[in-house]
Amino acid sequence: MVKLNGTSRLPDINSKILLTQTDTTVGFLSQNAPKLCDIKSRDNAKPFIKVYKNFQALKRDYKRVPNTQKNRIRRLKKTTFIVKNFSFRVAEDSLHSSVLRKFSWNYSTSANKSTKNFSRVFCEEKADIIIEDKNGLFEGKSSKLYKINNKKIKRLR
Repeated sequence: MVKLNGTSRLPDINSKILLTQTDTTVGFLSQNAPKLCDIKSRDNAKPFIKVYKNFQALKRDYKRVPNTQKNRIRRLKKTTFIVKNFSFRVAEDSLHSSVLRKFSWNYSTSANKSTKNFSRVFCEEKADIIIEDKNGLFEGKSSKLYKINNKKIKRLR
């Protein structure tokens, strides 16, 4: 089910805030980072995780990944990586909605106010588009987080 807050038929969807179930937990997705910062009431300097629909989209975005870590990135699911202060996740199987398939990437953040738990009322007020399937929206376990380079891998979460 896709629910819109407005009367238009998805004009300029790139600037919209989407509320959906991601591969890990319920989250806000958008290509508009400043708007996400406003919703979350968080510092503009704090970066968001960039979620790619596949590994090819990551490569098209000119993001270099250490050769020694490429197989790990392709293989691990529900995992976020940090390479040179750039955080990303490849989530091929989570983009079920036809609305989301058109994007090769989105900024992603948990659907809550900073340091708070998931509140459906808060999320529905802030989201422009709500995408929900038969399982509904639920707060799941957050992704694993690894900082990687050519030689080392360090688990942060």
